[in-house]
Amino acid sequence: MDITSILIGLLAGIIAGGGIAFLVLNNKSNSKATQIIKEAEQKANQYKKSRELEAKEKFLKLKQDHQKETQQRESTISRKEDDLRKKDQSLSDRIQNQEHKFKEVESIKKNLSQQLEIVNIKKTEIEKAHGNQVKQLEKIAGLTAEEAKKDLVEALVDEAKTDAISKIKLIVEEAKLKANKEAKRMILQTIQRTAAEQAIENTVTVFNIDNDDIKGRIIGREGRNIRALEAATGIEIIVDDTPEAIILSGFDPVRREIARLSLHRLVTDGRIHPARIEEVVQKTKKDVDNEIIEHGERAVIDLGINGLHPELIRIVGRMRYRSSYGQNLLQHSREVANMCAIMAAEFGLDPKMAKRAGLLHDIGKVPDEDAETPHALLGMKWAEKYGESPEVCNAIGAHHDEIEMTNLISPIVQSCDAISGSRPGARREDGEAYIKRLQDLEKLALGFDGVEKAFAIQAGRELRVIVDSDVLQDKQADLLSFDISQKIMKEMIYPGQIKVTVIRERRAVNFAK
Repeated sequence: MDITSILIGLLAGIIAGGGIAFLVLNNKSNSKATQIIKEAEQKANQYKKSRELEAKEKFLKLKQDHQKETQQRESTISRKEDDLRKKDQSLSDRIQNQEHKFKEVESIKKNLSQQLEIVNIKKTEIEKAHGNQVKQLEKIAGLTAEEAKKDLVEALVDEAKTDAISKIKLIVEEAKLKANKEAKRMILQTIQRTAAEQAIENTVTVFNIDNDDIKGRIIGREGRNIRALEAATGIEIIVDDTPEAIILSGFDPVRREIARLSLHRLVTDGRIHPARIEEVVQKTKKDVDNEIIEHGERAVIDLGINGLHPELIRIVGRMRYRSSYGQNLLQHSREVANMCAIMAAEFGLDPKMAKRAGLLHDIGKVPDEDAETPHALLGMKWAEKYGESPEVCNAIGAHHDEIEMTNLISPIVQSCDAISGSRPGARREDGEAYIKRLQDLEKLALGFDGVEKAFAIQAGRELRVIVDSDVLQDKQADLLSFDISQKIMKEMIYPGQIKVTVIRERRAVNFAK
């Protein structure tokens, strides 16, 4: 066999072998696929059965839950229906009760209307009987009902007024018993802690000289020296037979002080003539002005007062040369300032402010140009002008009640001013003014009805009034005492207080013959 036929044979064998192999492999793959399909169908049936079981279980569970929920809702609905039935029954019972009560009210109303008709009938009968009784009483008494009512009202008013005065007096006495003890303690403590002088200022100054020969030199030739001195100082110089003394007379203490110092310098120097007199007087005026400022500064420093305006310090210094009823004004103001500080401290107030107001309360007495304005209001204007606080200004203006008091410092200043001015030896009064005040007191009391006599005693500190016992009763005496005291406070000016005593005495006198 040749090679070609061998190759063809091999190729044919290879092809035949490949076909046989393909057929064999194809049969194997079909059987395997069939087996896989069967296994898949079995698994699908198993999965289907398991899902159906799970669905049935869920359905049963949901059915059970729905049944439970339905049962709960049914039980809730039944319970609410029971509650509604109970409420319905309760409302029905209430309605029945209200209807029953309404019937009872209607019955009571009907009874009341019947009773009201009976009352109206009885009222008409009573009014008719009362009218008949009033007519009979008017006929018996000879007075109409209006007249009797008016007399009764007047009698009741008089009785009520008398009782009211008695009660007022009792209340005032009780208040005094409670307040006087504490007030006296504070005032006495204030007075005891204040040392005051009793020096009295006069309108004359005595200038002492070593011998009477100097009098001739002061008078000068034909009196020209003394005339020049009087013209320069405005002071009357009295040279008489009084040994070793020359009297300087004038109402202005500043002028008297200038005249005294000028005379002292002229006598010491020995050169006394009109030109020298004018020169010395002018120099002395400047020195006195400086001395006034020094007095003011010393007073302010001694009292511990700070921040006072320089013009107010000068005014305080001028008070050294002013007097009120013979009492030195600066000494009085310092005394008031110290007492105000003590009393303010006792009351728990500011003692520095009270001391300031006490020192400045009488500065209105120093200026000479505005004599028509009351000194309290003038002093208040000066204090306002120089920047003092409203409390201090009010205390200055209100210490004689010219204006209304707006703070507690004001009554303290007023009280201390009265204490300083009314103490023994502090002031002196003019005899005629003193007698006139006593006469005015008695005249005021005699102006009241039923007063027979009036006597002002104890230097005008007490007023005794004797009344007619046939005109005034005992209860009316209390009212009279109260009215007189009120009128004195309104119409008169006086230091301290005045005691009003009303005396009613009844005497029965018969003669045995």
